[in-house]
Amino acid sequence: MPATRALLILTATAISVNAQVSTKWPQHSTDRPQPPVVTPGPFAAVAPPSDAVVLFDGRSLANWVSVEHPGEPAKWRVANGYAEVVAKTGAIESKQAFGDVQLHIEWRAPTPATGESQERGNSGVFLMGRYEVQVLDSYHNITYPDGQAGAIYGQFPPLVNASRPPGEWQTYDIVFHRPRFDATDKVTRPARMTVLHNGLLVQDNVELSGPTAHEERPPYAKHADALPLMLQDHGDPVRFRNIWVRKLE
Repeated sequence: MPATRALLILTATAISVNAQVSTKWPQHSTDRPQPPVVTPGPFAAVAPPSDAVVLFDGRSLANWVSVEHPGEPAKWRVANGYAEVVAKTGAIESKQAFGDVQLHIEWRAPTPATGESQERGNSGVFLMGRYEVQVLDSYHNITYPDGQAGAIYGQFPPLVNASRPPGEWQTYDIVFHRPRFDATDKVTRPARMTVLHNGLLVQDNVELSGPTAHEERPPYAKHADALPLMLQDHGDPVRFRNIWVRKLE
């Protein structure tokens, strides 16, 4: 899908009816139906617009720091225009904090593919460090639907499986609206998210039940209005490039 059409869909979905977490299926259920496979169109590069905050331009991780070692530089490998996860160095987070954003990020699963289910090309994009869009090699790789590529982890499977083969670049375009809290720390408006995976709508303005987590759905806890973006080290050499955000607040 052309980049301009993808952005138009992102805008349109921002006003659609909110979807809520299904109670029909247990979290991480392998009995839940798999999303239908849809082959995306050819990869199309998306340059940052004039009002974007560029977090990674392919040259350095100067805008990122280590999560495991606060204040220290990010320890991932940078080469040939991408940043690659270095196993056991830990997650990295942006130096700058964000609330409501439009995020563009490109990622690539390792090749040759090894492992299966959650042990194959696993990483994650965490809005505000706690609301995860799953990164996974989901090309001919069956796992629980709320944990495959394009899922809001543990809450919403993607509407379709839009994965490209490992070794090919993939895109996420995400519109995220942070939760709102009142003076008593009560949630007045849950977080909402719209996601396009390789130009295909996979999350349609869904309403998050709280932070994402493995084998639990924790409730909201009041937090700052702006927090860093985080990328996960799950032990696999996933690559990232062309990361930029637009502030929506």
